[in-house]
Amino acid sequence: MNLEATLKEKFGYDTFRPGQKELIQKVMDGQKAMGIMPTGGGKSICYQLPATLLPGVTLVVSPLISLMKDQVDSLNEVGIPATFLNSTVEWHDREERMRYIESGAVKLLFVAPEKIVDDEFYSWLSALDISLIAIDEAHVLSSWGHDFRNSYLKMIEPLQQLPGEPAWLALTATATEQVQDDLASILQVPAQNIIKTGFERNNLALKIERGVDKSEYVLNYVKNHIDESGIIYAGRREDVDNIYKFLNDNDVKVGRYHAGLSDQERHQQQEDFLFDRINVIVATNAFGMGINKTNVRYVLHFTIPGTIESYYQEVGRAGRDGLPAEAILLYTPADLRLHQFFIDKSQGDDQYKLSLRNKLFEISRFAQTQACLMKFVLDYFGETNTTPCGRCSNCLDDRELTDATADTQKVLSCVVRMNQRYGKKVVTRVLVGKDNMANDWRHFEKLSTFGIFKDRTLKDVSRLIDFLTANGFLKSSGGEYPTLLVSKKGLAVLKGKMNVARKQDLRQETVKPKSMVADGSFDVDLFEKLRALRLKFAKQQGLPPFMIFSDRTLKDMSVKLPTNDQEFLAVSGVGKVKLEQYGPDFIGEIKDFQEA
Repeated sequence: MNLEATLKEKFGYDTFRPGQKELIQKVMDGQKAMGIMPTGGGKSICYQLPATLLPGVTLVVSPLISLMKDQVDSLNEVGIPATFLNSTVEWHDREERMRYIESGAVKLLFVAPEKIVDDEFYSWLSALDISLIAIDEAHVLSSWGHDFRNSYLKMIEPLQQLPGEPAWLALTATATEQVQDDLASILQVPAQNIIKTGFERNNLALKIERGVDKSEYVLNYVKNHIDESGIIYAGRREDVDNIYKFLNDNDVKVGRYHAGLSDQERHQQQEDFLFDRINVIVATNAFGMGINKTNVRYVLHFTIPGTIESYYQEVGRAGRDGLPAEAILLYTPADLRLHQFFIDKSQGDDQYKLSLRNKLFEISRFAQTQACLMKFVLDYFGETNTTPCGRCSNCLDDRELTDATADTQKVLSCVVRMNQRYGKKVVTRVLVGKDNMANDWRHFEKLSTFGIFKDRTLKDVSRLIDFLTANGFLKSSGGEYPTLLVSKKGLAVLKGKMNVARKQDLRQETVKPKSMVADGSFDVDLFEKLRALRLKFAKQQGLPPFMIFSDRTLKDMSVKLPTNDQEFLAVSGVGKVKLEQYGPDFIGEIKDFQEA
């Protein structure tokens, strides 16, 4: 069994990405396995390829109904028969699909978890020859996950009782070590069958902008990347509508997506984005789960997400084709208060709320850190032996460092003198020496650190405390009323054993125009002609353009300039079926361009 040959023939790729082959081999041996791979890391190949080789059908359980149609269309496009059954399928269509599956003509069946616990459906499912059960977005099974769905746990026991002892494969892109351990226990995956490829996205540049005029920044950025696909995330529907109107009023073709729109409008906006009829969409986090569009060049967060898991999952929707992409977070502390409000109003128990508060604290540290942003994220997910990425906004920040040791000692000393029993707001006001603190019944005015920063504003001192917290000199007690605590690192500073350096005067940068796709290594004019040809086929077949060929494949064509079938097959992303369908037209376009 030559897995590489199947990879090339069916999917058009010459080599496996990290972790793919190991997972596929375990699946082919009938084992239970789990893959922890970043968004865009090629998780779907790990069950799609085995499905073409195994007898019977591969059952793919996914909580993302919006993704099922995309994946099924993509598979059918490369000649792999697949279908889905979920709540969007009408009963007469469902009956027809079920008969088709029973005939053995389908290799992959995508279902929503709710279907598994339906007695009638499960009875039908039990009669099928199932060789592999793949669970996508597996983190939803863990109570420690950022998107936990208790109802999904109910499907595990019925799946384990299916006849035939099929192989199992669980996949996720955002799982801390705690979540990984929980999933391994729930799914009974042995430790040696857990494949982690690392969470780093080498083509993704993370960037944080603090204190900018958000609306103006968004407009400038979008206009400077007008021919590139991008997603703008905002926290509230009201924000989505305002940004959408603002961009529209400034002649930007833009879409929007949130739960307040009708099903029909949401569907139309999503389709317009997938089919490249619009390049930009403004959305709440309701958008994007399952969006498989490969040529998104940037994700811009107008509002900070509530967890690092959500942030990294959302930015992971940029650059899925492996080409350079950017993720920009526009940060203001006020955004954190919105999340705190939602946590307070949550119907969850105290333990659940505490978990959310702790996650919010971590994302606030991320927003304030001056260390490498990618390394911060990787450390959060348990990858502690990483080096700075060299491409995020912090790594590229060339401002001079200033010695902040004395200021740090003043803050830490104040926290200690206040017995580490108060939160940031009270500590800040004591340091600045506010009158209401001087007249307080706790007599803070008697502290030697009271008013030690009386010549500074509350905002300046608050930022200093945020910096010290983000960089590990202070830590939070967590809970509903978090207090500031001095860490071991902070203690070393207090004792004079460590110095602190800080970059001052956070600057506002002007976004400079640049293309995230064209890098000078190929002819941009040919790339645009191939994009136009791809769009023509996409319209004819009613498919999003990226399902015909990804931008990466078109770029490779523009570099290799294939003029015959053999050369066309050597292009990354071109397999046997794609050659038969599109080879003559694309080869002809390339020849015409060369002769012009």
